[in-house]
Amino acid sequence: MNKVNKIGLLLSLIISSSAWGGALKIEITQGVSSAQPIAVVPFSSQQIVGGVTVDIAQIVSDDLARSGRFKPLSRLDMLAKPSSAEQVNFRNWQALGQDNLLIGKVLPAANGYLTVQFQLFDVYKGEQLTGFSIPTNGANLRAVAHRISDLVYETLTGQKGAFSTRIAYITSTHAAQGEAEYKIQVADADGFGAKTIVTSSEPLMSPAWSPRGDKLSYVSYERRRSSIYTQTLRTGQREKLRSFKGINGAPSWSPDGSRLALTLSKDGSADIYIYNVITRSFRRLTRSYAIDTEPDWSPDGRHIIFTSDRGGKPQIYQISVNGGQAKRLTFEGVYNARASYSPDGKAITMVHRVNGQYRIASLELKTGFTHILSDGHLDESPSYAPNGSMILYSTSDGLKTILAAVSSDGKVRQKLRLHGGDVREPAWSPFKAK
Repeated sequence: MNKVNKIGLLLSLIISSSAWGGALKIEITQGVSSAQPIAVVPFSSQQIVGGVTVDIAQIVSDDLARSGRFKPLSRLDMLAKPSSAEQVNFRNWQALGQDNLLIGKVLPAANGYLTVQFQLFDVYKGEQLTGFSIPTNGANLRAVAHRISDLVYETLTGQKGAFSTRIAYITSTHAAQGEAEYKIQVADADGFGAKTIVTSSEPLMSPAWSPRGDKLSYVSYERRRSSIYTQTLRTGQREKLRSFKGINGAPSWSPDGSRLALTLSKDGSADIYIYNVITRSFRRLTRSYAIDTEPDWSPDGRHIIFTSDRGGKPQIYQISVNGGQAKRLTFEGVYNARASYSPDGKAITMVHRVNGQYRIASLELKTGFTHILSDGHLDESPSYAPNGSMILYSTSDGLKTILAAVSSDGKVRQKLRLHGGDVREPAWSPFKAK
């Protein structure tokens, strides 16, 4: 079993975003001591974009370190900095205890474009494992860097990387006069390049990605009444679903993008409904005098899990999308809520109350075994990375609410702090996020 290093901060990244007007500080507070050594050599011919040098190798190194699976070598310890295969002396890297070596360069191409070349080597075998030549322009160099991280991660772990994905979350600030401002923002998975999707003086809630990653659905309390909107990210165009009297909340997209599961109280009690995006029709799925809310679709689109207090306390239930009898899934603890499926459908993550503390936990659906993953006292809104490797959530940090992440096995933990204001209700995008 891997030993877990709980001493100090393994990594601190401060990433500034002009679109955000603030900074996101990502700290890895717990990592795996047996993380795989890798040397990511600075690429030759770094590019300056908007007055800032885009250091591709540093972005890749930071990505791999944040995964908890890799331990990049410090540049100060490198004996050489090759940028081509013929410059590599594998004995140098063997002497430094490195398993793998990544080198690359940025070359000018026609019409102002660039070509980014990289090669990944097995140091002890002296063999190239993968390598690509990627055409791009200066504006997309960070995206290319994340793509390289994905390729390296997948080559060395066999699991698809999620560094090119995005995260959505809600921020809130309060002026001295008590006026509040709420925003839904979208950023790269490393926190860079945050953009505001919508701003409101009334609360915003429950951002949910469409399967293609091109739209967000969310709840807005504009005009002091809850309504569900769907907004296209590229154009900013948004559409309001029909707003009923009472509760309109918790939207969740079906895997094929044809339907939304949501919570409505238009017929009395709060129940789960399915909204057909094409026909714009609503179908009631649950019928209970209790509160049924927070639906999430199974990856195969056949079931929906939701939170219900029909048994007296909030627990997680599962129901067929065709209706029928709901099946209770959680039995450990008096409070389990806000559940979502893992990408492979074998587990769910949820908020689980233990000894008066609200923690992020996972439930193995086959065995019924519950794993406590986080260690805060008020952890909320868990969301899986699309490859299932990490779970993003919000947590109380003193007087503020910040984002945090934990690996699905609980061995790697991170904190993501917003400079000014609170940040909550994160949602990790699918692989196809645009």
